[in-house]
Amino acid sequence: MGPVHLGVVDATTGPLDLAAAFEFVADPGFGGYNAFVGRIRDLNHGRRVAGVSYDMFDALAMQRFREIADEAIAAFGPDIWIWIEHAKGRLDVGGIAVVIAVGTRHRDEAFRACRQVIEAVKHTVPIWKQEHYEDGSSEWSEGCSLCHAE
Repeated sequence: MGPVHLGVVDATTGPLDLAAAFEFVADPGFGGYNAFVGRIRDLNHGRRVAGVSYDMFDALAMQRFREIADEAIAAFGPDIWIWIEHAKGRLDVGGIAVVIAVGTRHRDEAFRACRQVIEAVKHTVPIWKQEHYEDGSSEWSEGCSLCHAE
């Protein structure tokens, strides 16, 4: 099994590191690299967003990240390297909330593995999201992990 990096990063310590993610999944035998980067956008459901706060129980999130990585390894074989990191705390618009990176032998499996991992993170990891709006109000988002249908 290839390397797996899992992390919950406190937003006060700095941004998630895209270069570190790509360096981690790099291997001379790999021809396919893919990443998903989730950033805070300025508009959601017609409301101007000033920032987002993420909260999670770190140990539970890390356990689920490990299961997600194991599921990707089971689906795509042991020649896959995986990076999963999610920010915790307050991020302003443009801040990076999540980074998923994978390295594999071929591009098709890199695309499919990256998609599988980010979808599992979004839909199954208990991460609570509070949006802060420019008008000074805020609202907790239901979040994808609680969705029953898309």
